[in-house]
Amino acid sequence: MIRPFLLAGFLLPCSLAAQVPFTIGESVSLRSVVLGEERTLNIALPADYADNDTTHYPVIYLLDGSADEDFIHVAGALQFASMEWIAWQQPSILVGIANVDRQRDFTFPTSIAKDKEQYPTTGGSAAFIDFLGRELVPYVDTHFRTTVDRLLIGQSLGGLLATEVLFKQPALFQRYLIVSPSLWWDNGSLLKQKPAYPTGTANAQAQVFIAVGKEGSRMVGDARKLNALLRKSPSTRVGLARLPDLDHTNILHRAVMDGFRWMAGK
Repeated sequence: MIRPFLLAGFLLPCSLAAQVPFTIGESVSLRSVVLGEERTLNIALPADYADNDTTHYPVIYLLDGSADEDFIHVAGALQFASMEWIAWQQPSILVGIANVDRQRDFTFPTSIAKDKEQYPTTGGSAAFIDFLGRELVPYVDTHFRTTVDRLLIGQSLGGLLATEVLFKQPALFQRYLIVSPSLWWDNGSLLKQKPAYPTGTANAQAQVFIAVGKEGSRMVGDARKLNALLRKSPSTRVGLARLPDLDHTNILHRAVMDGFRWMAGK
């Protein structure tokens, strides 16, 4: 293949001797009995992951993990954060969960007519959480060398889902990175429930990092309420980041990096 090469104002041909595909991960299809459908997983392994090694790695589960959603740039954030000279995050397995219907999967049933009208397929979060616990996590633990350290990342409706998991099945993940959670759903009913607090592992305290930007008084207020509620747990380390220079559309990448750094205590 001939590609142009610019040198001293002249366009010269540059011949490439060989081409090797550049990949950051692989996509696999998992048949879910719970959901009754195929689910695509985008998986990026640590650079040193090898079949003949015995090292086990933490797993980061990313909601909205399609290739055209958040998988690629979060993979890049993880690659940077896990560099030895940065060390904001341990080298980890990243599992991006591609969406089929996020409005269905990330929301519990609502009593609000406007919610039902705007999001007609909603109310399937219980099944999706069942899928996470009964099918996805066991699949990853069976096919890859994992530790018990699992981190869940979710933004917006994904943040709502992550909060619901935290409240109802906190032991499923030991760390939570919750960004701009849509806790207004069903008139904020989730915040009125008493959470079952996570306990972490024998070697590490449970951690919850919450981030919210310039996103209106309701969303900011709900993030603060979640922070206050979780701080009642003596077994959970909780952090809240206000990022007023960012909004709902551009907060995730910065929030993920800040979350990695906070969890590392740096």
